[in-house]
Amino acid sequence: MPPTLTTDRILEATEDVLRRYGPAKATVVDVARALGVSHGTVYRHFASKAALREAVTQRWLDQSHSTLSAVADGPQPAPERLRRWLAELFAAKRRKAGGDPELFATYMTLVGEASTVVARHIEDMVGQLADIIRSGLARGEFGLPGSADPALAARAVWDATGRFHDPAYAAEWSQPGIDAAFDAVCDLLVGGLRPQGAPEAP
Repeated sequence: MPPTLTTDRILEATEDVLRRYGPAKATVVDVARALGVSHGTVYRHFASKAALREAVTQRWLDQSHSTLSAVADGPQPAPERLRRWLAELFAAKRRKAGGDPELFATYMTLVGEASTVVARHIEDMVGQLADIIRSGLARGEFGLPGSADPALAARAVWDATGRFHDPAYAAEWSQPGIDAAFDAVCDLLVGGLRPQGAPEAP
């Protein structure tokens, strides 16, 4: 008796098919063939090829960035958490771009399509940055002028570090000097968020 067809089994098979054929050529029929079922059976779980591809991407993003929320919620000082969070994100993107290029290509395709999965991902990432900034403000480790919004500051941090997580820059992530460039941007961001007159961390 064949194993029960679950959502996880379909997504695992889809990942394998994407790795084999790439996002441009992989089809739902290929996924069904890999599972030994009809493509109609797959469509009973996912209404379209786009829905299946988005589900795979969501699963991939969740696995890739599972450590980020733990960093954001950690007990360390906010400047340390902010720097570590950005470093973890950059490392995760580089691992996926180099070690899982087919699924990374699928993610890039969805970015180009303004996918809701990608929009939710960015919203979640910016939300975690905002949490770090809010905690830093509460502890006096960060300072913002006047009634500045931590959410807007978080979005500014996200935008300022785009070179290190936006897939459009993936070709630069293995170039010489990229780590020094990343450190320089982090230094500017952490320094800019520090309260006026506060001493720099050793």
